[in-house]
Amino acid sequence: MPEQTADVRDVLHAAVEAVGGEDRPGQIQMAEAVRDALANDKHLLVQAGTGTGKSLGYLVPSLLHGQRVVVATATLNLQHQLVQRDIPAMKDAARATLDSVPHHAVVKGRGNYACLHRVREGAPNDQGTLIEVPEGTLGGEVVMLREWAEEQATDGHIGDRDSAPAHSEQAWRQISVNHRECLGASRCAHAAECFAELAREDAQDAQVVVTNHALLAIDAIDGVPMLPEYDAVIVDEAHELAARVTQAATAELSAEMVDRVARRARTHATDDHSVDDLSDASDALVDVLTRTEEGRIDVLSQPLLDALALVRDAARACFSAMKAKPGESKGGEPDAGRQQAQAMVEDVRVIAERMASASETEVVWLSDFRGNKQLHIAPIDVSAALREKLFGTKTVVLTSATLMLGGGFDPVAASLGLPPNSDGWTGLDVGSPFDYGKQGMLYVAKHLPPPGRDGLVDAQIEEIAGLIEAAGGRTLGLFSSRRGAETAAEAVRERLPHLDIWCQGDAQLPELARRFAETPSTCLFGTLSLWQGVDLPGDTCQLVIIDRIPFPRPDDPLMSARQRLVEKHGGNGFMTVAAQHAALLLAQGSGRLIRRASDRGVVAILDPRLATARYGSFLAASLPPMWRTTDRDVVTASLRRLDAAATD
Repeated sequence: MPEQTADVRDVLHAAVEAVGGEDRPGQIQMAEAVRDALANDKHLLVQAGTGTGKSLGYLVPSLLHGQRVVVATATLNLQHQLVQRDIPAMKDAARATLDSVPHHAVVKGRGNYACLHRVREGAPNDQGTLIEVPEGTLGGEVVMLREWAEEQATDGHIGDRDSAPAHSEQAWRQISVNHRECLGASRCAHAAECFAELAREDAQDAQVVVTNHALLAIDAIDGVPMLPEYDAVIVDEAHELAARVTQAATAELSAEMVDRVARRARTHATDDHSVDDLSDASDALVDVLTRTEEGRIDVLSQPLLDALALVRDAARACFSAMKAKPGESKGGEPDAGRQQAQAMVEDVRVIAERMASASETEVVWLSDFRGNKQLHIAPIDVSAALREKLFGTKTVVLTSATLMLGGGFDPVAASLGLPPNSDGWTGLDVGSPFDYGKQGMLYVAKHLPPPGRDGLVDAQIEEIAGLIEAAGGRTLGLFSSRRGAETAAEAVRERLPHLDIWCQGDAQLPELARRFAETPSTCLFGTLSLWQGVDLPGDTCQLVIIDRIPFPRPDDPLMSARQRLVEKHGGNGFMTVAAQHAALLLAQGSGRLIRRASDRGVVAILDPRLATARYGSFLAASLPPMWRTTDRDVVTASLRRLDAAATD
């Protein structure tokens, strides 16, 4: 992969034109900084505000780098944008200035591709028997997906789930496998056509490889080869990286899971006693979990340790009892049902052993969802692993619209393993093309009482209704709990019956977003997925209401464990964990308002602590630089003017 000699500015200009955009100083500054970071092997953090066009700002220098660059995103939406729009536009533009245009590829987890073995041989049921087609509606979906997968194989395409016809999660599981269930290229009769393997082969020839945070973590930190060798990494949506890496390293175990695995194993085990022991271990786990309180478990009780040891040992014996048949050991066709059952048994053993020997760097907790009690284990802090396994071996560029918390890069850098005030990395804020001071107003309802544990009070509800009435609807309400969103929706419907008030849960999120966008007088209330996952430019959204500073719940097992760890090492756990978490969500939520240069509106935060508490200045410094006020009359007058202008 020879380094391309074309100028970054020339290719960037052509790519921007190809997507119908215009040159932006911040985008140019970012592209040149990424080019220099890749050339000089120096880590770079780039905050690129909404509207900068940051994806082209890093894709163009990646294309010209001359060595393979991995681009990792947190969300599928951004991955689709890169693959379907930005990269094709960039490559079209590059053809005018380069002798040859490098190849790009996408790598996803194995479960995102159809498995031709399952498509053609069937999927195992709970007893481990392969079934060709399930009964009922599910069977119809599976038949449709199998026909699609065969067409993909015939046409030489890669059977990626994103290109499949509409289907349920249950139907997709009937035609896909995870990495443990896979028979392996050397043993599968359909290996030559395997979609997952073809995707990985395609990536071997690519200059730019697009993947997600989780696969990057598995490849770099866990050492499981998921990606081809690469020189550098661009991490987009980098504010999500620590959470996604933690999520990838989190495991769950329940008695119901152990019992289901035992039922699957029974068909294939040569020794029924070992399966009986696994079922008995499930019963023992039920008994202990019934007597264990929900929440973080600082010290595992002896009965819980004993139950986990029973599960671990029984799973080990059960695995050994599921021996391959004589024909398989001599290179014959493997028994897919047996191998997949073995994979499930091994998962149970590994998780039980990890929980039984949990170290101080991990946290264990118990959740209870509708009577299903489940143990969880996760790393408390992933910064050391990222520092050693990712930043210590590759050049890394981190970018997001929200990387500066409290006005600086140090909080996010430290959470990812980069030491503060170090010459090993550089922070760059390229700003935004938007004039936040003129386009947006940040209103803090200083006169309201501080929010309590009992949910919204009358004063807050009246404030919400008054602001929405002034805005004529056009409101996105972001709440810290589902109960808060539902309470507010019900109250506003009573007070303002002429407006359409939708609440998360009334329909699927894409449908709610469509209704919100189509009718200006509509309001949409919801929780976390709306804080980060909705893009609604224009007159649709002229008021964003945030009910309270989104601190993590005091009983959140992972966050509370992190705070305790920081305090153990002499730090301020509240500011390092809770305040940073809240600052990031506030920045993301406030960013829902201004999505293009013509947008105007108000972000209303109904929590006076933003203006009165000592930590308020840290939080405020993390938000877009809007014009700020605590005067309710000024805000309602402004909203009425915006409503009138939008209506005209």
